[in-house]
Amino acid sequence: MQNCTAVALSGGIDSLVSAALLKEQGRRLIGVHFLNGYETGMAPGSGPYTDASIASALEHAQRTMLPLGEQLGIPIYIIDLRAEFQSLVVNYFISTYQSGKTPNPCIVCNPSIKFDILLKKAASWGANRVATGHYARIETAADGGKRLFSGKDKRKDQSYFLARLNQTQLAVAEFPLGQMNKEQTRRIARQRGLIPVCAQESQDVCFIKDGAYGDFLANQPGFHPLEGPIEDINGQVLGRHKGLHRYTIGQRRGLNCPSSEPFYVVRMDQKRRSLVVGRKNDLFTDTCQVNQINWISGPPDRPIQVMTRVRYRHKAVPSTLIPLDSTRAQICFENPEAAVTPGQGAVFYQAEEVLGGGWIE
Repeated sequence: MQNCTAVALSGGIDSLVSAALLKEQGRRLIGVHFLNGYETGMAPGSGPYTDASIASALEHAQRTMLPLGEQLGIPIYIIDLRAEFQSLVVNYFISTYQSGKTPNPCIVCNPSIKFDILLKKAASWGANRVATGHYARIETAADGGKRLFSGKDKRKDQSYFLARLNQTQLAVAEFPLGQMNKEQTRRIARQRGLIPVCAQESQDVCFIKDGAYGDFLANQPGFHPLEGPIEDINGQVLGRHKGLHRYTIGQRRGLNCPSSEPFYVVRMDQKRRSLVVGRKNDLFTDTCQVNQINWISGPPDRPIQVMTRVRYRHKAVPSTLIPLDSTRAQICFENPEAAVTPGQGAVFYQAEEVLGGGWIE
């Protein structure tokens, strides 16, 4: 099978409509759904899965995804990526929290799983491209290189999560919803009688079903909660915390530090296991360093003006990017920014183009 596209099907409406749009273009398609090891009935942190639990998960996935294949008229394949997902995504998530930082697993999953390992696995069924339901756009520049742009729907734009894709990956990626908004997606589904098997919007962390990050981490083998003092910015001890992994920069709830004004998490001192809190004004900074930057079209050789997003729900803000070397840069915000969090992704834009992204240090 030549020029076949593997559509990564989650079971939701976005990937379902993406597949339908490509099918209407006369494209050769296969649907691919991957097991990450954290599906219903496969409890995380329980050690090696038994043959029975694996078989049960595969049977459940096939039964769940079969209706999508029938709606689309394409074959559906289930790929077992439990080991790869654990190694590349979950272990990264755990180790980042263990180090006192706040991870972003979606930024890791896209280049390492969806646009790399999944496509390599799907190649055995003839696929040489991969499409997803991301709201983002790819364009080809005059020099033949690929450029990544934000989705037209600014409320759903997911280019932030794709900033670490490289040229090879962008050359085989497709985002059929890039020019659309969410209501158009829903309307297409209604008009074509497409029924997703997952009605809810996808979560930021797909492998933690109830959002209880602290409990998830505490149950992981080898994870050691970094308990210690809660201190204000002057070093005065205000109380104790049950683990740095239960907090993130800017957090207000759960501190249990009575005061006339609310406290916020300002920083975490891993060496001293100290949770440092302050007032709202203490959250602001005018600069940060970003490391391990993936430049989509090559690094700049001089300071440039960019718009920087320091988390997914953050509105990009005017900044000066000063390159330190090919993968590190100093970001100077035009106006001080609150809750700039070590471990999170910083993504750089010029107008709607994504220049690249790295990790806040």
